Amino acid sequence: MSTQKGRIKDPKKARRRKESIIAEAIISKACGWRIEFLSGGYDSYAMDELVKLAALVHKATGQKQWLNIGALTKEEMKSFLPHIKGICGAIECINPKVRKEVCPSKPTLPIVRMLQDAEKLGLKKSITIIIGLGETEKDIPLLTNFIRKYRIDRVTFYALNPHKGTPFTQGPKTEYYVKWIRAARQGFPKLEIVAGSWVNRLSEIHLLLEAGADSITKFPAIQLFNSRYARQIEQEAKKAGRKFEGTMTKLPKIDVDKELSRLKIDEDLKGKIKHKVKDYVNSMKKR
Repeated sequence: MSTQKGRIKDPKKARRRKESIIAEAIISKACGWRIEFLSGGYDSYAMDELVKLAALVHKATGQKQWLNIGALTKEEMKSFLPHIKGICGAIECINPKVRKEVCPSKPTLPIVRMLQDAEKLGLKKSITIIIGLGETEKDIPLLTNFIRKYRIDRVTFYALNPHKGTPFTQGPKTEYYVKWIRAARQGFPKLEIVAGSWVNRLSEIHLLLEAGADSITKFPAIQLFNSRYARQIEQEAKKAGRKFEGTMTKLPKIDVDKELSRLKIDEDLKGKIKHKVKDYVNSMKKR
């Protein structure tokens, strides 16, 4: 994604519609799903628009959210304070040499400054790490040192998902991916750990949970609701001896009008959100 940034000529055309975002938030609340973080391409929305969206998602879900929209200044973070619990820095690769090659548009220093400023504002701090970019297990101490030095509260791990046209041809082996999660858990018993697992890697989820992950991300829950993949995830949690929060297989009843009454928005946007929720629910029923 970092290498594609320069190809986007008009970021405003590469953004999701507000009604889609809020409809997804309403459904997430109804299904008992936690939202990993609010994210968006740089410059896709103006900062004041992002603050308003964060406020709407906060109200729609009843929960303050994590924010992952790039390296923010202290003043920028202040504007989000009523609606977020923490910020996330896209570290991606802890090996500095590899990181410079694969994340040229995401220098580490501004992210570190953001983490330090976030702590001063009383916000929690999170980072993302992609396993399989070229780091080795010898780099694990670099990650544990970073977590300790900057007092990180949460780490989201992703297994590299290779795409055609890139230098990457395969993702990391499960055993290697698990090593990183286990090391983070052993080093930091209170650390919140989120693990990403793609549809083609679902059979490893029980191992990620057993290694120390608290939750799973990177699954298209609405698109694949009550599919064999969704059922497999619930089974994987059971296999690991975990209690699965919410559901990805039983469609809840959603009183859209009641949910929309919490939001201070115009009737036109309410109508669009209501229509989008209906579309989502209908697609979920087809599974």
